[in-house]
Amino acid sequence: MIRVLIADDQPLVRRGLALILSPDPDVEVVGEAGDGAEAVDLAARLRPEVVVMDIRMPVLDGVRATAELARVCPESRVLALSTFDMDEYVVAALRAGAHGFLPKDVSPEELMAAVRTVHTGEAVVAPRLLTRLISTYVRAPDPRSRPTDTAALPDGLTPRELEIWRLLARGLDNAEVARDLDISVSTVKNHITGIFGKLGVRDRAQAVIAAYERGLVEVERRTT
Repeated sequence: MIRVLIADDQPLVRRGLALILSPDPDVEVVGEAGDGAEAVDLAARLRPEVVVMDIRMPVLDGVRATAELARVCPESRVLALSTFDMDEYVVAALRAGAHGFLPKDVSPEELMAAVRTVHTGEAVVAPRLLTRLISTYVRAPDPRSRPTDTAALPDGLTPRELEIWRLLARGLDNAEVARDLDISVSTVKNHITGIFGKLGVRDRAQAVIAAYERGLVEVERRTT
């Protein structure tokens, strides 16, 4: 069973999420919280594997609640939700330790799949959506400080790891990276594990954030 805690300040939304998740025989909704502080308190007592967390809540918002959960209840993985898919709070939540992000207008099937993915420890943010969010909200460094060779990068990344890290940051998923480099998906996964270890990050989301912040890839600003 996947034990799930739902945190949202709107009772109707909480009930809707529970009605979507509860019919699945592999899911047990163990509690509902109306704000971030209550979510942290309930998670500490109920020990859910997944917390479906609204980003914008009173008392303690979803970002700060995520950070607190990472400290007091690290086994609870946070799936952040937001009404807006281009929300600066999303990147903040990923930095704080959220394992993924979904906009609230996703289908029930997508929500259920995301809960399962987060439960396994994987990130659920779609690669291109993640790249779009980060390129919009993460501040790029001064171009003069941009690393030009592997010696300037953290913890001795190999040229191949650097290449894969750059492709991840541009929004490619594992299969696309494998096709681009003409290697197997399993080899890509092995390299990604090494990249995460050398960067000191937990997942793809944090690795992409690190790539933008270190200037490994250019921040593309869209015009409207």
